[in-house]
Amino acid sequence: MARRTRRSRRMLAEINVVPYIDVMLVLLVIFMVTAPMLQQGVEVEPPQAAASPLEDTDEPPLLITVNRDGEYFVNKSDNPKAPVTLTTVTELVAAARSVDPETPVLVKGDRASNYDSVMQAMVAAQQGGAAKVGLVTDSDSAAQDGEGQ
Repeated sequence: MARRTRRSRRMLAEINVVPYIDVMLVLLVIFMVTAPMLQQGVEVEPPQAAASPLEDTDEPPLLITVNRDGEYFVNKSDNPKAPVTLTTVTELVAAARSVDPETPVLVKGDRASNYDSVMQAMVAAQQGGAAKVGLVTDSDSAAQDGEGQ
């Protein structure tokens, strides 16, 4: 009887990473295209001031925006691009503070907005339970350097 010699094939245990690289490049392009579109809030032009920036936190702050027409917007509402009333601002601040009492509350007013509108937003935030309300400004490099005064 003739003996059959069997060739044993070795298993090749390598992962082909080329398809994964293709997928990663596609995801990179998608994220690069969509990232600029994810800007939250309403376009306003805050006043400039020589103030130091706040520390970065894991939790984004509750941002109340006042545009030049005196309309209020809250970044943590159902539709951040839709104007809300001062009563809704108070309710949203109270809801955010009940979930996390340390949530910072900031007011971002357009430089052309009415001073009263910004103050009403601050009062609504305080009525919602925010003990401290910060104001958002653009940094002015000339004011920070001591020039222009």
